[in-house]
Amino acid sequence: MAKETSSSPRWVKSSYSTENGGACVEWAPSNVTATGIVPVRDSKRTDDPVLMVSADAFAGLVRLARSTAL
Repeated sequence: MAKETSSSPRWVKSSYSTENGGACVEWAPSNVTATGIVPVRDSKRTDDPVLMVSADAFAGLVRLARSTAL
């Protein structure tokens, strides 16, 4: 797991993620407030690259995930 520092974002796991290996995604809401950019990562692979999207793009991803269009 990546070592957290005072400059590291505070990660929040999706409410849909499970402890037994379910679709685990994390985001860093404190970073959004400071920069308008949403970091997103796989909580099972915290040392892998982080996807950085705008707040508007993230909101669109959330709307899509909640829709029945999937």
